[in-house]
Amino acid sequence: MGTPAFAVPSLEAAARKHDVALVVTQPDRPAGRGKKLTPPPVKEAAVALGLDVYQPEKIRDDAAWDRLVALAPDVIVVVGYGQFIPKRILDLPPHGCVNVHSSLLPKYRGAAPANWAIARGETVSGVSTMRLVPKMDAGDVLLQLEVEIGPEETAAELNERLAPLGADLLLETLAGLAAGTITPRVQDEDAVTFAPLMKREDGLIDWTASAREIHNRMRGFDPWPGAYTVRDGKRLHLRKARISDRAGGPGRVTIEGDQLWIGTGEGSLEALEVQPEGKKRMSVSDFVRGYRPQADEVWG
Repeated sequence: MGTPAFAVPSLEAAARKHDVALVVTQPDRPAGRGKKLTPPPVKEAAVALGLDVYQPEKIRDDAAWDRLVALAPDVIVVVGYGQFIPKRILDLPPHGCVNVHSSLLPKYRGAAPANWAIARGETVSGVSTMRLVPKMDAGDVLLQLEVEIGPEETAAELNERLAPLGADLLLETLAGLAAGTITPRVQDEDAVTFAPLMKREDGLIDWTASAREIHNRMRGFDPWPGAYTVRDGKRLHLRKARISDRAGGPGRVTIEGDQLWIGTGEGSLEALEVQPEGKKRMSVSDFVRGYRPQADEVWG
């Protein structure tokens, strides 16, 4: 059971080593400007592998239950499926429902773990396999792999790096479950943190925060919702920047030639790429020449 691109390496790995009886994914949805009906990445991968695909509107319906019961699965692998899985399905396979999650549980339970780990300034992340239970991401941890987060790494880049590592950890987990060599570990509820679905307003820059805090949120919220401010009543995304110790009041702009800095509560950010509302992203030199920002104007 899976839907996004992050789940594809796990599906491909499972198909190489095991008999994948069925791939369950979300229904095709309209996407893009033309709202064309588009299959999820997991469906595309499953079709390419020649696997059976099932796309129930609601996994909790009796028809879905009957389909799964007829398969008598040994284990169900779940990676970013996107629907709440009822307890009767969680209890169906002898080895349970095994989830690949892109954090070091119990930290960052929820839908956007890599994003919030970076946004909150973490320097390490990783992947966990766990058994699913009715409470979100609260099941026993099976295996974990820790990785360092690069100082400039974005959430999109981290997720792309974690996906194949999660697939490898999944195969190791399935082998360990079959051999009976894994000892599940109960999560420490006192150490739990959460990574909820992001909202557009999460990307609004608070210029009174430090340059490093803002830079972390830029990386964590890439590509969506991004980090943005308001200039002349319109949204302006800051797509790439570097931390500077140059002084400047929060949101206050400094310009030298075609370089531009924005002051923060501690230090400044030198803007490298920006994206004005309704436009494509551009270098800051093109922005300075085309939009003519003034020194000492205040953003936000």
